[in-house]
Amino acid sequence: MPQNTVSTGIGLDSMAVRLSMVRKLQAQGISDPMVLSAMGQVERHRFVDTALVNQAYEDTSLPIGLGQTISKPGVVARMLALLLNGAGLKLGRVLEIGTGCGYQAALLSQLASEVYSVERLKGLHEQARAKLRHLRLANLHLLLGDGREGYAAGGPYDGIIAAAGGTDLPQAWLDQLAVGGRLVAPVAQDASQGASQVLMVIDKSPQGLRQTRFEAVHFVPLKSGIG
Repeated sequence: MPQNTVSTGIGLDSMAVRLSMVRKLQAQGISDPMVLSAMGQVERHRFVDTALVNQAYEDTSLPIGLGQTISKPGVVARMLALLLNGAGLKLGRVLEIGTGCGYQAALLSQLASEVYSVERLKGLHEQARAKLRHLRLANLHLLLGDGREGYAAGGPYDGIIAAAGGTDLPQAWLDQLAVGGRLVAPVAQDASQGASQVLMVIDKSPQGLRQTRFEAVHFVPLKSGIG
């Protein structure tokens, strides 16, 4: 059976197609070498629906089922670069809120010594587990749970990254963030329905929390409970 190909005819399992995506990310201003290396290594097409594989390396979000999406590569790379903050070193423990299909979790496993990823939807949790199994990532722990509660047992975390946005940052995340740690998450600018979101970065120091807002983004809503 012939391999799936993108419009250029390059096989999706080829490093060349991923490096083409990386060059586009660089053109967008992503410069962190660790992030670019991870984006070049992890095969995004393995995390999308078979019917959508030809769009896997385009800078677009794609549906992954249950009303959820896999974020644009450009947005993923931007958030990971913010999380690393140009340190040039791997992070220690990282908490991901919203495993989704598992793509960002796979990237994080290359950027941190230990990754805990929480997903509230059982269907997506099981899907991610199946898609990640072949990678045998010993430092990645997939958890079914309420992301708003974080995962205290794995903390404190050097980094926390969220793939869903609410009108607030849950106190549990702030409590579980280590001093010296950084949190990156989309946050709605007001409580009205359909409110626009911005990327929010929280840095935790001995003096307290420092908040920085970045560009507008669009993520699925942050919800409570397990479904």
